[in-house]
Amino acid sequence: MNTPEPTPDQIRLTQYSHGAGCGCKIAPAVLDQILHTTIAQPHDDKLLVGNGSRDDAAVYDIGNGQALISTTDFFMPIVDDAYDFGRIASANAISDVYAMGGRPVLAIAVLGWPVEKLVPEVAQRVMEGSRSICREAGIPLAGGHSIDSPEPIFGLAVTGMVDIAQLKRNDTATAGCELYLTKPLGVGMLTTAQKKGILRDEDAHLAPQSMMQLNNIGAELGQLETVRAMTDVTGFGLLGHLAEVCEGSNLTAEIDFAQVPLLAAAEPYRQQGAVPGGTSRNWASYGHKVGPLTDEQRQWLCDPQTSGGLLVCVSPEGREKAQAVFQRHGLHLAPFGTLRPHASDEPWITVR
Repeated sequence: MNTPEPTPDQIRLTQYSHGAGCGCKIAPAVLDQILHTTIAQPHDDKLLVGNGSRDDAAVYDIGNGQALISTTDFFMPIVDDAYDFGRIASANAISDVYAMGGRPVLAIAVLGWPVEKLVPEVAQRVMEGSRSICREAGIPLAGGHSIDSPEPIFGLAVTGMVDIAQLKRNDTATAGCELYLTKPLGVGMLTTAQKKGILRDEDAHLAPQSMMQLNNIGAELGQLETVRAMTDVTGFGLLGHLAEVCEGSNLTAEIDFAQVPLLAAAEPYRQQGAVPGGTSRNWASYGHKVGPLTDEQRQWLCDPQTSGGLLVCVSPEGREKAQAVFQRHGLHLAPFGTLRPHASDEPWITVR
């Protein structure tokens, strides 16, 4: 007797990929080797942000105080539902524009699909999810490109705009800045628990709910001069992305672990071993830049996020204005750390 083919609603997308979400990212140390080149790149004064600072997007001066933001992001399924996968992948890609303090203008889709394994109706649901998030962001999904691939892949290339005076980078933080995170950590643990089949029904909504939330608060934070630097926290975990801020700005971060926003529901799964492979890769790449940590701290702070929150560096005199923006977006945030001048004989990040 032949087993009936699953309907599109019965298909578990995560079973068709070896990785999940931003946890698919190539490890930073390996990426350094890939990007290494001896070919001199042409200098262009209008390229305001390129590869040099490992920022979230490229930024190009188009005159009249305006700049174009260009970015792309795509990955394999991190949830089983095709519609939600499209929403998450799209929110994650658009986030790069918000992280620069910009406004998205349009997006085009990047789709890889195993056409012999998964019916087109499932891919159509992915696209519908993407359209819904683009509509929330107020932008058209204006085109795209697709290929037949061994595993499902989806994401966007996004174009945005920003007033150059309001451009936020990841290497312009200043001493004294307070650190805020707009989404809690733990998405990697929850999605790993899902893949292991140990995620409880009552916790199933937590990771998708977080990942589908647009980081549009970044466009408003970009208008604050006292927001000195900003980046989104994705596959390299909070430690990895914070290390890039610290090195680029030549500052040391002091973190109070008790103040770091965490998805408390993920803790039991961490204790059961639901720790993504990306966690150890992140530690291997960034651990030498960090002071001593407990296993618990390491697993949380290196947890790879997909469509994670914004890491916001706010100078003390701008605290009230930043808090007003947070509260308008329904966020009640306390700083989890501060930045101070870096000494050559100390780690870039210390945790207490």
